[in-house]
Amino acid sequence: MKKILAVALTLALTLTAFAACAESKETLTMATNASFPPYEYVEGDQVVGIDPEIAAAVCEKMGYDLEIVDTEFDSLISGVASGKYDFVMAGMTVTEERKQMVSFSNTYATGVQVIIVNDDSPITSVDDLLADGANYTVGTQNATTGYIYAMSDIEDAGKGTVAAFPNGNEAVMARVNGKIDGVIIDNEPAKAYVAANEGLKILDSTYVVEDYAACFAKDNTELVEKFNAALEELTADGTIPAIIEKYIPAE
Repeated sequence: MKKILAVALTLALTLTAFAACAESKETLTMATNASFPPYEYVEGDQVVGIDPEIAAAVCEKMGYDLEIVDTEFDSLISGVASGKYDFVMAGMTVTEERKQMVSFSNTYATGVQVIIVNDDSPITSVDDLLADGANYTVGTQNATTGYIYAMSDIEDAGKGTVAAFPNGNEAVMARVNGKIDGVIIDNEPAKAYVAANEGLKILDSTYVVEDYAACFAKDNTELVEKFNAALEELTADGTIPAIIEKYIPAE
């Protein structure tokens, strides 16, 4: 009887330890700005899109749970650099300036910056915005690479004005209401905004091509390495290409 009780007690302790282990599974916090469809946007009360799905798959591969925080785009870099968030995925472009503040994962997607104008706009190509004597007002989302490039190419060059908005939707609404002449934004959200607002179009010419990656605090090298390893496996087995294809079907 004592042996049976001892075995039962050992089993109970083992199960308790296993349950405690399962309950203590670590959660990683991903920060994003959910106004960038199809990479991240709000559907019901959930943040969905390419980045949340890739993040969920990577975290599962690494053995973590995932929590997503939706916040302002211009607070993402400082938030992850300070350790407030574990990583950021937000259609975040890799730039030399950002590399000074954070570490980036391997690239998982390519973005194309384009320009939205109204159907009868005198702006017919990127060259029209950058021409000598040009004087247009262009909207962008604040702190994005679109804003950074436009400030350098247009405002600082004396070829027009750059208006910064909290998100892409507000920039597009400013164009709809005639307050600005065009919007510089990623091609995928641009498609969604044009489809939802009559009288707008995307110029045929590309403004710039960029690489998207997740970013981390500078000293968090262990997590970056684990993330990259999981990213590589999920790319090789077709998981990540399938997620991107789900939201951006090959044309």
